[in-house]
Amino acid sequence: MEEEKKNLENQTKEPPIVHDFEKSQSFSFTPKLFIILIVVLIVGIGSGYLLSRQGNSIGNVTIGGSSENSSKVSKGTVVGSDDTKTFKDTVEGILKEGGIDGEGVFHLVRPGGDSQNVYMTSSIIDLSKFIDKKIKVWGQTQKAQHAGWLMDVGRVEVIQ
Repeated sequence: MEEEKKNLENQTKEPPIVHDFEKSQSFSFTPKLFIILIVVLIVGIGSGYLLSRQGNSIGNVTIGGSSENSSKVSKGTVVGSDDTKTFKDTVEGILKEGGIDGEGVFHLVRPGGDSQNVYMTSSIIDLSKFIDKKIKVWGQTQKAQHAGWLMDVGRVEVIQ
């Protein structure tokens, strides 16, 4: 009779709220897991090395961070993205340093005076290579507080 009481008590007991996790979790570092980790490590290092050896072009964008200085940039040089949907606005002028009231880092001087300047930044091209050159730029017009025209440049072609 006492045995039946004990069995009945054990059956009606609720499971404990806190479990002993050391007993329930067992992790073994198997040779198969070790081989998989080594293969993943080798593939990751190899792909990183190959990507770094491809130069400084990513897809159809050539990044303007090469070691050329502005005196070596010649007429006809084209640098930047081929994405004419994103960079659909075009303008020509002579590139000079300086923005206006914190907008733009460079500006294009165009005929008609200061009111015709186009102030520019670029997220993918080093525009400093083109200072004092006559260039054509493709970009995306941005909202501005002070500049008459503010553009994010995505492609540059040297005209003179």
